[in-house]
Amino acid sequence: MRTAGAGTAPDGMAGERRQLINVAYRLLGSVTEAEDAVQDAYTRWYRLPRSRQEEILSPGAWLTTVTSRICLDVLGSARARRERYVGAWLPEPLPDRTEWDQPGGAGPAGVADPADQVVLDESVSMAFLVVLESMTPAERVAFVLHDVFRYPFTEIADVLDRTPAACKQLASSARRRVGAERAPVPATGQAAVVRDVKEAWRSRNIAALVALLDPAAVMTADGGGMVGTVLRPVEGGARIAQYMVAIADKAPGLELLERSVNGVPGLVAHRAGVVLTVAAFDVSDGRVTRIWAVRNPEKLRPWVREG
Repeated sequence: MRTAGAGTAPDGMAGERRQLINVAYRLLGSVTEAEDAVQDAYTRWYRLPRSRQEEILSPGAWLTTVTSRICLDVLGSARARRERYVGAWLPEPLPDRTEWDQPGGAGPAGVADPADQVVLDESVSMAFLVVLESMTPAERVAFVLHDVFRYPFTEIADVLDRTPAACKQLASSARRRVGAERAPVPATGQAAVVRDVKEAWRSRNIAALVALLDPAAVMTADGGGMVGTVLRPVEGGARIAQYMVAIADKAPGLELLERSVNGVPGLVAHRAGVVLTVAAFDVSDGRVTRIWAVRNPEKLRPWVREG
């Protein structure tokens, strides 16, 4: 993303912000940290002398390089922070704002920028973001920039300060972590399974829940030490079903809504209009294989309802 040539007015970069937020969210898995990274990049641009700005042919390319480098630094420090995190750390879930305009209950009444700028496609599904967490910072940057956003390795080399060949190897290593991609479950198919889970949970039907859960299913919850939840993953369909029913018994007045979570059918639990849990699912062969339940209030800010 090397730059040179004539200058471009800063006002012309406004359209780049959405792209930068999308890159940063996929790199960091956090809306808050993504916004901070993008803001930091813009701050660095405006601090450049005018003469330096005029040398830059593409401010957007420059901002992408700087934002990616900032995200690389954040990823490096995030590992130490997450070792101190209480319980499991999960990416911040994002709502589909248009769904909340429909009748039927609580939800965000004015989801603010930047969360609503993230394009909700398969590259922000919770399953995909969790896999990205298993990568080294350099692997994640190389993989996301190349495989998701189609940047050439010659430009990624400027971000990582490595050769294009080395960046290609990093992306290849990251791709192996992702593994062989199975065909994604159509939204309608996953929605039907999630709907059945909701109904079985509502009726406290353990047998029905067990039938809907893969025997080797895993449920991971993120409370961040701010709300009560299991600190370790719950493994096995039967144990998960029992846990879900126990939670239902202890939470009178809790209501489940079918809502998209990062573009994939999921469930939102709320009481009296307050969103308490956002659950994302991975489904294979008609059964739930993974559940990611985010309860940390700081990660549910895009889901907050005004008033």
